[in-house]
Amino acid sequence: MQLGLIADMHGPHPRLDMDKILEAERLGFSQTWTGEAYSTDAVSPVAWILARTTKIKAGTGIMQIPARTPACAAMTVLSLQALSGNRFLCGVGVSGPQVIEGWHGVPFGKPMLRTKEYIAIIKQVLAREKPLEFHGEHYDIPYTGPGASGLGRALRSIAHGNPDVPFYTASITPAGLRTAGEVSDGTLPIFFSPEQPGLVSDPILEGRRKAGRGDTLAGFDVAPYVRVSMGNDVQACRDAIRPELALYIGGMGARTKNFYNEFAIKLGYEAAAKTIQDLYLGGKKNEAAAAVPDALIDEISLCGPAERIRDRLQAWRDVGKAGHVGTMVLKGANVDAMRVIAEAVL
Repeated sequence: MQLGLIADMHGPHPRLDMDKILEAERLGFSQTWTGEAYSTDAVSPVAWILARTTKIKAGTGIMQIPARTPACAAMTVLSLQALSGNRFLCGVGVSGPQVIEGWHGVPFGKPMLRTKEYIAIIKQVLAREKPLEFHGEHYDIPYTGPGASGLGRALRSIAHGNPDVPFYTASITPAGLRTAGEVSDGTLPIFFSPEQPGLVSDPILEGRRKAGRGDTLAGFDVAPYVRVSMGNDVQACRDAIRPELALYIGGMGARTKNFYNEFAIKLGYEAAAKTIQDLYLGGKKNEAAAAVPDALIDEISLCGPAERIRDRLQAWRDVGKAGHVGTMVLKGANVDAMRVIAEAVL
């Protein structure tokens, strides 16, 4: 099992902690990931990271698919692979309807079909077997629809890219995980329980079987985000994690469409998930955070003193050996916690 790191660029005054990323590279971490919501983008910090490092791979976790044409994303892949010596990991995802329609101002559409078409177009660009031509439900290249000039023609990329660039998606819905199994090389689940790995693994395997890609996860990187808060006071460490979990479970999406809330229910926390959502959508964010169960935090995160974290890592090592997890992607870990976890895992 490998280790990865989230390179946070959130908040009103974004800052990229390169010292932490350089330490991750020194410790032997294999990956670092950046994301985007409706603030900073995912690509710019990846370019910065790749320019400042020599070994660690850096990926977009994730580029929002509806925010860019697939050809634009392919150009990004071509550029970052060429500049970094093939250390770029292409993570893409559909985000959610609130962000896509409310921020980007485009239809959310059919997310799984859009993902399949998007990755297929990027792969076609990288392969360069013929000029780019694709006619699907979401993308029509060359475009011949309403308003077309009639002058568009199929083009082949001037640059010769690496057709073997790894593709990652980010989803925790069964349909999204099945799609990941069909068309990608890895996935970045935002929640993962080592006691219930089948919630993620089973749909991926369904997708892989459907696409004729085998009956195991061999060669597929399940890389869940694992929140880390290390300190002597276990409760204080849990409290540091609560607000983010409350945001996702309670407020990341509408009441009738919140993928994270649905996953918390599948993990066995149905009553808590409903309470957290009711409180959060009612404007009671602190109460929503307080309602996040200790058991849920402990199940999907690493928190408390170093020795407690080392003990909990055994469950993650076991699920890694069983083939359910390829990379633990640490979120919120400080340098001391990174060193403790690297010593135990690598």
